[in-house]
Amino acid sequence: GYAWLDTGTMESLHEAAEFVRAVEHSQDLPVSVPEEIAWENGWITTAGLEEAAEAYGKSVYGRHLKKVAAGEIVNSPHVNMSEIFEPKNIIVTGGCGFIGSNFVHYVVNNHPDVHVTVLDKLTYAGNPENIAGLPSDRVELVVGDICDAELLDELVPGHDAIVHYAAESHNDNSIADPEPFLRTNVEGTFRLLEAVRKYGVRYHHVSTDEVYGDLALDDPAKFTEETPYRPSSPYSSTKASSDMLVRAWTRTYGLRTTISNCSNNYGPYQHVEKFIPRQITNIVDGVRPKLYGRGENVRDWIHTEDHSSAVWDILTKGRTGETYLIGADGERSNITVLRMILEAMGRDPGDFDWVADRPGHDRRYAIDSTKLQRELGWRPAHTDFAGGLKATIDW
Repeated sequence: GYAWLDTGTMESLHEAAEFVRAVEHSQDLPVSVPEEIAWENGWITTAGLEEAAEAYGKSVYGRHLKKVAAGEIVNSPHVNMSEIFEPKNIIVTGGCGFIGSNFVHYVVNNHPDVHVTVLDKLTYAGNPENIAGLPSDRVELVVGDICDAELLDELVPGHDAIVHYAAESHNDNSIADPEPFLRTNVEGTFRLLEAVRKYGVRYHHVSTDEVYGDLALDDPAKFTEETPYRPSSPYSSTKASSDMLVRAWTRTYGLRTTISNCSNNYGPYQHVEKFIPRQITNIVDGVRPKLYGRGENVRDWIHTEDHSSAVWDILTKGRTGETYLIGADGERSNITVLRMILEAMGRDPGDFDWVADRPGHDRRYAIDSTKLQRELGWRPAHTDFAGGLKATIDW
């Protein structure tokens, strides 16, 4: 429970502070202030906590709240250090794709005791060069299909966890031919969950914010873990289906699972069919970039390395059965991003062609990652979008 110390005079305030210090010292337990408790429990957002900190100015109290909001102090009641999951041998599905391969690099670079088995079918979007050069004693590539139950029976035993990135993910392709999306995103998830059920390993499911549909351009709201699902494309509907499978298998069979829904990623190793690399490579090849509709559609951009660090935190510290949204407050309209790319590459910001909008084009995505930040203490490191975009162009 919580104790509220209400002090009315400067003398009693000092006495209360001494009492708090004594409790922290004797119990080895940090004591949280009311605003901090409210933030940890989701009663106020990070923005609300920052606003409270500003109200206290440069006082000790205000500085403390600013440190909490910035992630420098994590007194989360949800993370028990003795219960942190420490995997040593994990399977990463889709580990030769864009986001999956970046996660493999992240694990290799930041967790030297962990071995990674990459399971990838090597479709057009999977490139083994994305993980080339990583130490062979740390990373093993198995070329195979997540829908292959016999292969999973051979592969899963001996591993601690599965991190499931593999997916068909291009909206235009899903409109032209939905069937591969049903097979990979729905049947593939089912096969993995059955293997998890059979062998008792931990499972993290990587999903998308597109399962929530879209928001109005002038709506200040953002997606949260409580937002109802409203998928609007064959792609997002199959991802929504896979999320539901995870929740059902978790409740019915008691699996140890977590889900994350992330906003749009950018960074190295991304396939050229996606928005940012398509514009960059068109300019490199002397082709005028093209922009759907009026270019007003808004995406919430996050660097893929920040996505990777968030997934690791959720896998190791997240509460099983929970969903966490991952975002970095990077909302930009498509026309803004295209003009930033053109200017960064020395071109006129109006040097592109307009094309007809695609069917069912979602208007705006925006993520509220307060739960992830509050419970697990995660913060994005790549908050300079222009700098990250320039680094991606250079790559």
